[in-house]
Amino acid sequence: MTKQSFIKGTLILLAAGIINRILGFIPRITLPRVIGAEGVGLYQMGYPFLIVILTLITGGIPIAVAKLVAAAEAEGNETRVRSIFRLAMTLSASLSLFFTATIFLSARRITELLYTDQRVYSTILCMTPIILVVGVSSVFRGYFQGRQNMIPTAVSQVSETVVRIGTMLGFAYLMLPYGLEYAAAGAMVGVLVGEVVAFLVLAGLYQSGRARLASERGAGSGKRLPFSRLSGLKEILKLAVPVTGSKLVGSFSYFFESILVVQSLAAAGVATGLATAQYGALQGMVIPVLLLPSALTYSLAVSLIPSLSEAAARGDMKTIHSRLHQSLKLALVTGAPFAALMFVLAEPICRYMYGQPEVGTMLRMMAPAALFIYFQAPLQAALQALERPGDALVNTLIGSSVKLTLIWLLASRPEFGILGAVMAICVNIMLVTLLHWNSIVRSLQFHMQLSDFAKVALSMGATGVFSHLLMVTPWLDSSMWRFLISCAGGMGLYLILAILLKLFDKNDLFRVFWLGKKFVK
Repeated sequence: MTKQSFIKGTLILLAAGIINRILGFIPRITLPRVIGAEGVGLYQMGYPFLIVILTLITGGIPIAVAKLVAAAEAEGNETRVRSIFRLAMTLSASLSLFFTATIFLSARRITELLYTDQRVYSTILCMTPIILVVGVSSVFRGYFQGRQNMIPTAVSQVSETVVRIGTMLGFAYLMLPYGLEYAAAGAMVGVLVGEVVAFLVLAGLYQSGRARLASERGAGSGKRLPFSRLSGLKEILKLAVPVTGSKLVGSFSYFFESILVVQSLAAAGVATGLATAQYGALQGMVIPVLLLPSALTYSLAVSLIPSLSEAAARGDMKTIHSRLHQSLKLALVTGAPFAALMFVLAEPICRYMYGQPEVGTMLRMMAPAALFIYFQAPLQAALQALERPGDALVNTLIGSSVKLTLIWLLASRPEFGILGAVMAICVNIMLVTLLHWNSIVRSLQFHMQLSDFAKVALSMGATGVFSHLLMVTPWLDSSMWRFLISCAGGMGLYLILAILLKLFDKNDLFRVFWLGKKFVK
């Protein structure tokens, strides 16, 4: 089983994440043009409910598997590794089957009780098989991450994205003549096909890896130490339940947000169809642009959990501080130019991506919160890895309560409408990030240099001003070319400033390029 270092594992996931983000934007850009903002709204309204169910099943089990497998492998106890995997798979598959059957049989009732737009029913019905597929796949991912082998996760992610692009758009287009609700449901079927492919990839890699391990054990390697299944199940639940609880708060918040936004807009006098379209623009167009740079923060978070868990088991505080500082600085430095460009180029981004420049108002409002999004993922991963999920739970609960309250107070007022929901979401993102930061500082006595933040702020400001001037100055007749050059010019200036201000040095770049070549090979 191939094991990678923290940096190499992060870069493997980062490469896959970048490919996924780039490829994933094909349906993101094309789907609104095929089924419109209202169709995207129907598709997006079903998603938060799916996320809640998936969180119940996969919220903590993969993380528990990753931590326990990493610890067992460090002991050389392969019997324990296999038992953890089998227990987790049985638990996840059982929960997945139960929720799949329950939701499939009660989909009509769920739609009537929770949604103002009854057209969501078809989407909910088509998404139920995803629960079982993702539930089983998540255990495979936790197993590979625990062995610090990020290649299977990366390969499965890319495979899922490539397949989903064609199936999602194809089914949506084929079902469009039957109505928007069927087109949205067709898009969800495309997601299901992609998840099935990802599962097949993970299962195949697991079987091949298992065969290699069997041959190694036959040669005399590995320990066969006793392991109690009951104690193993208790360990999994002990780690999984608090993490699941923490993630459930965020998932329920997202779910209630999808309902509350539409209901608040209705209270403000917005028609149901228009409210669905506005919510679709927010969740299906604006949020994906904001999350584009999060490929790095996701990679950092996934790699950080086994790395910090291993260091914590050794009591190695120096490594914990080093890994955490490395992750947070990378998230800050790499996310900053994207936040600056999204702020100054919001309208042209939405014009050329979606053909809807008016959506740029929401993107500009959320751009300052983007940095907090990128910073939040490594912080939350650190709290989970250091067995402080209770802190993450409380922080997320506080932020969610504030967000939902503000959505009702602001979005229900005609003068704010959907922009009130945008303001509430921004407040939630910034508040939860600051609370996570406070928890980390208190538990680890951790700190970062204020000069790093000042240097990033200076580089962001210069990047924003330079890109804005390139865009608004009519030095070229084609606004499209001005937009592309302003993006490239802003990124180039930021990279130069980051090197001059020593936010990263040439050795970091050489290391990235070297690992990149190894990954390609």
